[in-house]
Amino acid sequence: MSDFLLELRCEEIPARMQKGARADLEKLFRGELEAAGVKPDRIAVWSTPRRLALIAYGLPDATEAVSEEAKGPPEGAPDQAIDGFCRKNGVTRDQLELRDVKGRMTWFAVRDIPGRAVKDVLAEAIPAIIRAFPWPKSMRWGDASLSNESLRWVRPLSGIVAIFGEELVECEVGGIASAYATRGHRFHHPDPITIGSAEDYAEKLRACHVIVDHEERQNIIRLGAAKAAADAGLKLVEDEGLVVENAGLTEGPVPLLGRFDEHFLEVPPEVIQLTARVNQKYFVCEKDGKLANAFVCTANIAAKDDGTAIVDGNRKVLAARLSDARFFWEVDQKTTLEAQAKKLERITFHEKLGTLADKVERVAKLARWLVEEGIVKGADADQAEQAALLCKADLVTEMVGEFPELQGLMGGYYAQKEGLPTEVSDAIRDHYKPVGQGDEVPTAPVTVAVSLADKLDTLRSFFSIDEKPTGSKDPFALRRAALGIIRLVTENALRLSVADGDLLEFFADRLKVQQREAGVRHDLIDAVFALGGEDDLVRLLARVHALQAFVETEDGANLLAGYKRAANILKKEEWTGIEGEIAQTGEEDPLAEVDDPDLKAVVAAKMEDRHRKELSYTQEPAEKALTEALDAAEPKAAAAIEAEDFEAAMSALASLRAPIDAFFDEVTVNDENRDKRAARLDLLDRFRVAVHKVADFSRIEG
Repeated sequence: MSDFLLELRCEEIPARMQKGARADLEKLFRGELEAAGVKPDRIAVWSTPRRLALIAYGLPDATEAVSEEAKGPPEGAPDQAIDGFCRKNGVTRDQLELRDVKGRMTWFAVRDIPGRAVKDVLAEAIPAIIRAFPWPKSMRWGDASLSNESLRWVRPLSGIVAIFGEELVECEVGGIASAYATRGHRFHHPDPITIGSAEDYAEKLRACHVIVDHEERQNIIRLGAAKAAADAGLKLVEDEGLVVENAGLTEGPVPLLGRFDEHFLEVPPEVIQLTARVNQKYFVCEKDGKLANAFVCTANIAAKDDGTAIVDGNRKVLAARLSDARFFWEVDQKTTLEAQAKKLERITFHEKLGTLADKVERVAKLARWLVEEGIVKGADADQAEQAALLCKADLVTEMVGEFPELQGLMGGYYAQKEGLPTEVSDAIRDHYKPVGQGDEVPTAPVTVAVSLADKLDTLRSFFSIDEKPTGSKDPFALRRAALGIIRLVTENALRLSVADGDLLEFFADRLKVQQREAGVRHDLIDAVFALGGEDDLVRLLARVHALQAFVETEDGANLLAGYKRAANILKKEEWTGIEGEIAQTGEEDPLAEVDDPDLKAVVAAKMEDRHRKELSYTQEPAEKALTEALDAAEPKAAAAIEAEDFEAAMSALASLRAPIDAFFDEVTVNDENRDKRAARLDLLDRFRVAVHKVADFSRIEG
């Protein structure tokens, strides 16, 4: 058994592509090995800005010999068929074998395939992997690039190291031949390094100032940046994405702390952090919970002056960026948000839905309506309308033009600077929330009104022009808007009815996704939605949660089993109720000539009562017990549902568990006596109807 090292060296693999590249390299490599029948003990894959590296541990020296056979035509088949079978399987006639297959002699082709040297398998696999590599973006280079058949790579491929055990795996791709040599750190050790085997690869590179393991570099940055801040009496603002990105930009990371002018702290802290992060890949620091005038950059060299010159250069670059940010901050404040909002008339929201100004008007009216109707309680309708009218104004500011990520946030700051009410500035700041699953949900009433109105308008508007999500395509982020609405409604206990059928179905699908992630079964949501008429998300979820708690109890599981048994009997008997049974006897329908719906209902009730009496007989004890249990449970469950006490409704249903079990154990439903059979089927139908008032148990799995 031997280990195999593969290194593919090039220039500056973008940090954002490295994670995917590592996964693709392993996937392609495993695919090539599996096709040859080779399985490694384990595989390690690493990346730096200048290389992808893979080590496969515990590879055999040769593949196993195998025997392959294929069934052919029967004995006596035409020569043409037999010859074609031989050509297809690469054998001659004298290599065929006759075997008995169910009493008929049949030709078989048998080929013994000898084992191959794994070194040869690897030599063929490497070019295949390189040529098939799925970079998100790639390039051709040199004279060969004139041809579409030339090699493509993320950056010009400059070297291949391929060593199996201690032997070079000889191969060539795009004019680049495999070798034992690689190169160390660009500045500290640019000369060639000879690698002897997979075993000494990482340590030889480490000696040449390259840490090939990306996770080790991440840890150096994570701990080093925190220490640099702590040594200065500061606290690093943690940013795991920035840790990963800096690890993808450096081969020998060295975190260094620098300072910037305190006057820049007049700019909102989010602006400073975003400027440092996006433009320069710097961490920022805090002191006593507030942003400090300090940053941590990640150098790619260990400088002789302990990084003084590096820090100074980075400080100057950051200062220029922060100067721009301060300029935007000051310029934007010279124009009121109301004046900025007028510019929205020049921006198209959607060709069928008008401008952003049109959308803002709709949102403002909807926000006021939500407050005035009492759906969002505790909010001032004027403030909700004002916040809605100004909530998109910052989209035309200089700052948001530079940093779109700050939309909403900057509007909140500018509103605050104008002296607008805190409720209004907060609503402008937070009206996009919640954006993602982990984002906080607004609870301030004015903010809730504006946020909900904005998302409802988006959904309602795009559904009105039939621009609905299809499959994986959702160009207007309507699924995200629906999830945001669901979280706003449920976490603020808003009693909002969704009347539109298409929208209700869309919410149901999103609700299933959200609740499934929260551990709620989708079939229980179906069971409640199937009742129809339930368009209040808070009430619906309360019912679903009570139902889930109930079906997970012993009473719930047994009642579900009893329900399914009753439903199966009724289905098998094609039971349509007492009226249907009477109709089968040929009796005249006394309702046939009745036109008044109210009178018809009264007559129907009296007819049912009369027929129940006509079919009455001495019930068996278990039958009587179920009747009495239903008499008691039905009004309790109905009252509990009316009071939205769904736990109590489930408790009322639980009282039916023992009677229905006893009924099935002791009572013959399909009695020879027609009246008994009809009454007992009707009793089961009554049981089914009682259960259905809580949820459609036919939708519940199990």
